Amino acid sequence: MKTDIIVKKSKIEGKGVFANRNFKKGEIVIKWDTSKKINKKEFNKLSDKEKKYVALIEGKYIVNQSPTKFVNHSCNPNTSVKKFCDVAIRDIKKGEEITGNYLEDIPDEEKWICKCGSKNCKGSYKK
Repeated sequence: MKTDIIVKKSKIEGKGVFANRNFKKGEIVIKWDTSKKINKKEFNKLSDKEKKYVALIEGKYIVNQSPTKFVNHSCNPNTSVKKFCDVAIRDIKKGEEITGNYLEDIPDEEKWICKCGSKNCKGSYKK
């Protein structure tokens, strides 16, 4: 699966994950590495930059590893998180940036500014 995606410079922010082949709706695009889990106390001690790479899924704080940590947010995402995987919610073409909806997995107390640039961009979020 690693050759199915590549990490490179993103127009949204920093690095991004890009499809290296076409994906069909419902297909797993990325399986998460969930080996690094932390508790809420450890999460609260992290810097804002470090918190950016933590997802809260099924009550577990997961420190995202590469390539997952490079999936950028979009207000018009092409994947959704299911069972610690990014799953295509529509067909994705080769070369397209893989995006997700951070509202699915950011911890409740986090606030951030969206830079996705999509037509329906909401600008900023607080869960």
